[in-house]
Amino acid sequence: MALRFSKPSRRMRGVAALAVTVAAACCLAPAFLPTTSPSAATRRELVAAGAASLAAAFGLAGTAEAYELPPLGYAYDALEPSIDKATMEFHHDKHHQTYVTNINKAFEGKTQPSLVDLQKGAIKAGGAARNSGGGVYNHDMFWMEMAPKGQGGAASAKLAAAIDGTFGSMDEFKAKFEAAGAPGARFGSGWVWLVVADGGKLAITSTPNQDNPLMEGVEGTPGIPVLGCDVWEHAYYLKYQFRRPDYIKAWWDVVNWNQVSAWYEDARAGKAPVVDGSSTAVALVGNRK
Repeated sequence: MALRFSKPSRRMRGVAALAVTVAAACCLAPAFLPTTSPSAATRRELVAAGAASLAAAFGLAGTAEAYELPPLGYAYDALEPSIDKATMEFHHDKHHQTYVTNINKAFEGKTQPSLVDLQKGAIKAGGAARNSGGGVYNHDMFWMEMAPKGQGGAASAKLAAAIDGTFGSMDEFKAKFEAAGAPGARFGSGWVWLVVADGGKLAITSTPNQDNPLMEGVEGTPGIPVLGCDVWEHAYYLKYQFRRPDYIKAWWDVVNWNQVSAWYEDARAGKAPVVDGSSTAVALVGNRK
């Protein structure tokens, strides 16, 4: 079986580039220093200036780090029968890749914010920031919040208690979530979400297209998303055709509750899911307390 290796993260590439630049600056610093003995502060300034010059010479300064298509944490067929292999291949490799390509084109030559930071003003910015930036963030979350059947654990005790307290029971929560994602409630393309809203309360909401609850001015309930289901037709049509409710119901079998529970804890502290390569999914096996 062929092995799949992940690309270095944006952060790791940046660290490597900085290390090369600083090392080169330290080695070559004497060439930049005056013949008289400068103060320690002056030496630091001269070395920093030399590092900046070297970074520019090597194309490391002012270069925006590209957003990337993250590899799946499981095989394309690992979510069957809930989601079929062909859908996963098209959804991840084609649709998600298109969002990544388009947002990188929009930010070409510009400083790129983190995906989390990009979401806040995406609706106001419009265009690629909203459609492609939202698409990248939403899909990054989507792959991380799923796991092969039997490997995603169960909701943590704290999350389960919050769900019971807000919706009555886990079954009632699922029924309300499915209703919010049904064609009659979310007409056309979009997402249905479980969010931590103001005051730390859980809420179910849905958004059109690639909008999400982190965006200022979003339709529905704003908040920090901890679970989201893609109800665009490309997420389910090959297997389910027009039967979106059947897709959502089957999707519960592959929810990675370990990851959702971890995001819930972060959301209670006001932190949104970080999905751009600077964090990794929690373990698939075993429940969180």
